[in-house]
Amino acid sequence: MITLRELCLAAGGSIIATAFERRGGTKPDAAAPHGFAGLWMTEDGAIRHELLPNGRYIETRDRRRAAYRGRYWVDGRRILYLDDSGFEADGTIEGDRLHHAGLVMRRRR
Repeated sequence: MITLRELCLAAGGSIIATAFERRGGTKPDAAAPHGFAGLWMTEDGAIRHELLPNGRYIETRDRRRAAYRGRYWVDGRRILYLDDSGFEADGTIEGDRLHHAGLVMRRRR
């Protein structure tokens, strides 16, 4: 059985983008109409997600800037990440909190 990761890698990530676009999600090269672009970080500041308006993200872990980079898509309150290395993850946005991989990040303005 082929995995979602294998499909994404084979199609350069376009399968995820197409699925999200069909359901009204953002394209990775689109301006961010979802309103979630900006800096999100854990309470202690150790993990930071910069959601860029062009559909890219940069994750900083502790002092390691750009520990991870990749694309993200938003569908309603769900966010899907596809790291440049092919790793995928997801999360949900509830108000000013982004829940991702057991972490809670708050939006910083």
